[in-house]
Formats: sequence, C-alpha cells, structure tokens
Amino acid sequence: MKTRYPLHGLTAAAHTPFTADGALNLAAVEKQCEHLLRNNVTQVFIGGSTGESHSVGTDERRQLAERWAEVIKGTPMRLIVHVGSNCLRDARALAEQAEELGVLAIAALAPGYFRPNTLDRLIACCAGIAAGAPSTPFYFYDIPALTNVNFAMDEFLERGEAAIPTLAGIKFTNSDLMAYQLTLRAGGGGFDVPWGVDEFMLGALALGAKGAVGSSFNFAAPVYQRLIRAFEAGDLAAAREEQWKSVQLIKALASVGYLGAAKALMGWLGVEVGPARLPNGNPSAEQLKALRAGLERMGFFEWILR
Repeated sequence: MKTRYPLHGLTAAAHTPFTADGALNLAAVEKQCEHLLRNNVTQVFIGGSTGESHSVGTDERRQLAERWAEVIKGTPMRLIVHVGSNCLRDARALAEQAEELGVLAIAALAPGYFRPNTLDRLIACCAGIAAGAPSTPFYFYDIPALTNVNFAMDEFLERGEAAIPTLAGIKFTNSDLMAYQLTLRAGGGGFDVPWGVDEFMLGALALGAKGAVGSSFNFAAPVYQRLIRAFEAGDLAAAREEQWKSVQLIKALASVGYLGAAKALMGWLGVEVGPARLPNGNPSAEQLKALRAGLERMGFFEWILR
C-alpha cells in the first residue's frame, strides 16, 4: 500500500506517560501533544520502544491509543500506533482497534522471545497482524539490536509485498547504512523507509532518507529541524554541527540510562511523563542533578530555543 502520507520529516516516538508510582497517566497525553505541536512536530508514533510497549499491558495500550486519537482531533497531528506484541493475536487485536480509530498507519516489531527464524516466518507474522487493519498502511519496525531478529529488509519488502497488501515500508532502526541504502531502493524505491537512529541522521539524509522516527524529537526537535534545513540547503558544515549536538545529547542521556533520563528531561521541559517502568531503570537524584548540570554546560536548553 502506497500511503498518501508517508512518514517524511520528523515523527516523534512518544513516551508512554506514567504517574510517579508507575500507573498509566492518560491525563498527560494532551500536554505531550501540545508540546510537539509547539515544536512543529505533526506526526507521533506511540507504543513503540520509547513507549515501553513490552512493559505496558494490552488494555493499557488500547487506552493509550484511544486517548491519543481523542486528543489529536481538530489538530494537525497524525497518529501512528505500534501494535506489535510477542502474542500475535494481541497484536492483531491492537491493529483492529487502530483501524477503528482511523490512525495514519500501524507498525509492528518482530516477536522477540519466540523469534521467527526465517524471513518467510517473519513475513507471515506481519501478514497476520496487518490483516487486522486491511485499510491502514503497515510498517515493519526493524530494530535488530533489541529484537535479535535480523534479516535483510530489502528482501523483506520485495518478498513481503505480495503477502502484506497494506505494506507501506520499514521503520528502519539500524545503523547499518549499507543495508539502509539497499532497503531504500527495494521495489524500485517505492517504499517509505523512515530512519530510526537519531544520532546517525545526517548519514541517512545523505543516502536519501526523507523522514525519521525518533525519541529525541520529543525534546530536541529544533536541533533536527535545523539539521534537515541545513542539509537541504547544502550547508554541510551547519548540518554537521547540529548532528554533533545530537550526539552529545544522546551520549549524556545514555550515560545514566537513556530512557529514564529522557523521561526526566521531558519533566524539566514542563511535560511530566513519569518514570520508566522496570525492567528499565531510572537515574538517581544525584545522577539527575549531574545530568542537568551537564546539559546546561553543553548549551542544550539554548539549542532548543533557537
């Protein structure tokens, strides 16, 4: 399926908001949406890795999708829902719900416990999920570092098109730029392949990326917007500087546990999304104090206001 609205530009991979004690906090979704729109981000990907999907129950995921669909009504925001699960029946049910909600697209990770051990089995898994939403574009979410499912995505697209009528493309979260180039050209280049590794964005743009789905777009969208503008204007020196800011930021967050640190950073920006759930961890108060001081020294809070 060639989608009318490919995932070009920036798509923020949103956090799933929790209360301080770890309960789902649907009241925070409105602030998340407002924050993204203020930063000119008009596409949001929910329930993925950043959204801690495997730590969120199926009922909670349904509630989250319903709340986002409600909040975006009347706004420019478009919604993409990750529906993947280790239980394929749950994934298909989430796909059915997403179609009922009228979302822009759905995506699914590969099962990561009982993993498909051939490309044909992976395609069959995706076909079963996508069949639950026969009118909604489907993206396979490739992130082999987390799923340990690692197949050639150009072959997935070329062989999967017949089995998955709604196949729109790949959310490509893999820093292998050679594999990305092969995937971009699969099927004559007709698929949408948004990039998924924020700190490598400039390399992906140089190879032909038109869009990206990323977690750091929640709190650093202006950096990436300047990066894209500089690249499109042929100002590689400026683009490299913006990418360097991204690298410094992500390294700082990762030094104390990326997901928990990123959620804390959202709170510093006035959007409380709570802690990460176990098995992810959260930085200590002392670590957060040092992190904030480091971000201030590097100029992060000025970067996002420019």
